[in-house]
Amino acid sequence: MNSTMIRMLLSLALAAALVSASALAGERQLEAEFVVNASLDEAWTAWTTNEGLQSFFAPHCRIDPRVKGQMDIWFSPDAPAGQRGAEGEVVVQFIEKRRLAFTWAFPPNIPTLRIQRTLVTLDFQALDENRTRIRFAQIGWGRGDDWNKGFDYFDEAWNKFVLPRFKHAVEVGPIESGARPDLAPIADTLKSTTE
Repeated sequence: MNSTMIRMLLSLALAAALVSASALAGERQLEAEFVVNASLDEAWTAWTTNEGLQSFFAPHCRIDPRVKGQMDIWFSPDAPAGQRGAEGEVVVQFIEKRRLAFTWAFPPNIPTLRIQRTLVTLDFQALDENRTRIRFAQIGWGRGDDWNKGFDYFDEAWNKFVLPRFKHAVEVGPIESGARPDLAPIADTLKSTTE
């Protein structure tokens, strides 16, 4: 068994454990619910195709849209392996036009947690032919200074960068790679604790 297959199997096992662990009372998570003025097809395509992901997320994106499919989001495609961004993530749930869930790594600037994974879920619900409700969550957080640093980092990254760029891309049009449009955050914060 090669290292890619081992990493994928470990990611899937971790994702299953994260889902179970996240149900515990008091588990912290990042979450948001918001509406985009786009059809369900447009919102779904943005998250489940290479071109869609590149329209808002990063200059190089690759997704194999199926359970156990690989997902790469490279913010720095020319950097050495392990420093490009989200490398070797795994799709752990794929329910056509309803739910996409995938593992998510910590950034290279938190090297002690680089091999750890959290779980990101996106739920899609058509409100009408031109509006879609999105429910976002990132779960599976540990405790300690580096985990807290990662929690704060991703609260900012998803809330002020990724999700607003997704909303803009499906409502207005793709964002040029490297462009930093001034977009409103999704919420004051995505931080929450389950009861």
